[in-house]
Amino acid sequence: MIKNLEQYPIVREPHLTSEDLLKFEDLIVSHWEGGKIRGPVHLSNGNENQLIEISKRINPTDWVFSTWRSHYHALIKGLQPEWVENQILQGKSITICNQKDRFYSSAIVGGTLSIALGVAKSIKLKNTQDKVWCFLGDMSFESGIFYEVHKYARNFDLPLYFIVEDNGVSTYTPTEVTWNGIKRDIPNDVIWYEYKSKYPHYGSGKWIAF
Repeated sequence: MIKNLEQYPIVREPHLTSEDLLKFEDLIVSHWEGGKIRGPVHLSNGNENQLIEISKRINPTDWVFSTWRSHYHALIKGLQPEWVENQILQGKSITICNQKDRFYSSAIVGGTLSIALGVAKSIKLKNTQDKVWCFLGDMSFESGIFYEVHKYARNFDLPLYFIVEDNGVSTYTPTEVTWNGIKRDIPNDVIWYEYKSKYPHYGSGKWIAF
């Protein structure tokens, strides 16, 4: 289930399938386990269907801000798989950025929120129809920076929209335990879904010798 998605209209048909995403990540796993990626890798899994559905709401000219787990986000935005693969092989798995295609990721927890807000403010000042979509994890959602950015975006009617991908942990720290079992309510305008990955926080779960 994806909460609060229906209020955002479908603007295009998806250019990828869930199988495409899985196939791409399997390729990255083979590179990683073959010792070809000399840098941190955070693999995606378990949220293919949700992302394909969300991608129907994202126009090619919109901005997408991602987290360190950015492979799938880059692909659903429309970045060429070969280019994304090359970036990962260069050790940029957690920092994939492409200004031309309006895609930005960061390894800093909550690090994209303020930047996404600034881009949304610029779009509002230029009076264009573009939107900004910001992916974040469940721990970032509980942070003060999310509260302030969300409040500012709504108070000033900015075209900034949030997708919370809730896997229950921040690195290996359970989010609910961190906040004593109390979770913040999901605002009605925030897209939210839960998922579980077969991969650990870092790597594929196998010891890799370079």
